Amino acid sequence: MSTGAIALLVTLITAGVFSLLGLLHASRQTMNIEEFMVSRNRFGTGMSLATIVASAMGVWILFSPPQVGATSGIAGIIGYCIGSAMPLVLFTQVGPRIRHLMPKGHSLNEFVLYRFGNAMYVLTLGIIVFYMFIYLAAELTAIAKAVQILADVPLGWTALLVITATFIYTTYGGLGASIFTDAIQFAVMLPLLLISFGVALAALGGWGNAFAPVQIQAPQLLDLGYGDGIKFGVTLMIAIVAAEMFNQSNWQRIYACRNDQAVQRSFLGGALAVLPIILISGGLGLLAAHFGFNDDRAFFSLLKQLALPLWFTLVVLVLALALVMSTISALLNGIASVFTIDLMRLFPQMQSSGLLRASRVLTVAIGIPAILIAAQGYDVLYLFLLADLVCAGAFFPVLYGFYSRRLTGTAALVSALLGIAAGALFFPKPDFSAWLNIPWGGDLLVSFALAWVVSMVVAIAASLTSQKSFDFQKLRMQSHSYLNLEEGLEEETVGIVK
Repeated sequence: MSTGAIALLVTLITAGVFSLLGLLHASRQTMNIEEFMVSRNRFGTGMSLATIVASAMGVWILFSPPQVGATSGIAGIIGYCIGSAMPLVLFTQVGPRIRHLMPKGHSLNEFVLYRFGNAMYVLTLGIIVFYMFIYLAAELTAIAKAVQILADVPLGWTALLVITATFIYTTYGGLGASIFTDAIQFAVMLPLLLISFGVALAALGGWGNAFAPVQIQAPQLLDLGYGDGIKFGVTLMIAIVAAEMFNQSNWQRIYACRNDQAVQRSFLGGALAVLPIILISGGLGLLAAHFGFNDDRAFFSLLKQLALPLWFTLVVLVLALALVMSTISALLNGIASVFTIDLMRLFPQMQSSGLLRASRVLTVAIGIPAILIAAQGYDVLYLFLLADLVCAGAFFPVLYGFYSRRLTGTAALVSALLGIAAGALFFPKPDFSAWLNIPWGGDLLVSFALAWVVSMVVAIAASLTSQKSFDFQKLRMQSHSYLNLEEGLEEETVGIVK
């Protein structure tokens, strides 16, 4: 049997095992729309920490951090580490805040609807869906590229296989099945990543031999003071913190935690856990720089160059599948959940069974176009940066709205739009050259920083001059569980549906 055939077989078996485990877990649960979308207050610190890390650390960690390591060096890797941990630290504060303001809430867009009104809600909903869809497409692109390099399988076939396997348990078991499989995937993630780094390092002859060519050809990559690396690291900090605010899977897990203490401990533990993961992953890019590889396939190009044993290729393949399926299941369920509250408002007579069915159909519908994008093989890092820019412009007004009584919906909307527009002027093309011939055109740091600063200045200035004061108690009265909301809309008892 050829290497490609064996790798494809391992892909099928691994994806099948994760699907089966998710289905078995879901079959033991009584399913309703609230459980499918939120699993409210169900999970303690350990399980919550596992799902937070597993859902956040997708297969992108085998592409983007190595690319950063190979181009921006250790300074860029450290920025990536801090940037990946910072949003989780932020959620230790914002998570309990939203649970206090909206104890029966479900999502960020629901908070924005009741806090700022319809216009800002539409913008936030668009940003959430856009970011998470790009994230989904990037994850599928990454795993398709990985299997193509390792086993020469066409991009579209891999994307279809992986998302179909994830569909099977995600559409059946919802968030609970996703969190359960996340815990298993978390258990294999770090050991396999360590094995990957250790074997690659040993194949290059140890630390000295591995980094000797890098020290000669690109010494700046090993310099903590490398200016371009520091600059890109700071850019990633701004971009990732802003983007993760609009990742609905984070808000689902905030509500799935058993209590506020579980939220704080699990997100803080997650922040500490991602630091070594990103550090090791970025280190793989430094190893790839040994041969001059510096694109988003740097790690996989390194593996191919080293001609390592088949068993190691299969280990990397299992790692990649564990990473991608945990994140894809979170994204699919998260994207579907942001529309559920709208389905209930638009179709108040829809029963729980119909709502659950509609959510499952939405989950599948969202995944299909992502397969088509993945088949094109776009640069994974650029896809993320594009989505991150939009998030950066809206980040501060939304965050400020959790605490400021005087920020109005109109001011929040205007500040977000101005922030996005300001950042877009300096955002680069896919080849990272400037769109416009202006000073700092194409500079990512200027683009992200300006988006954040402009929106922040406008939002604060507007709140300081506002005469209105929002009553946060309204949020507690307006938010209801899906089951209670349906009862209120239909005045009927909700049937439990499987």
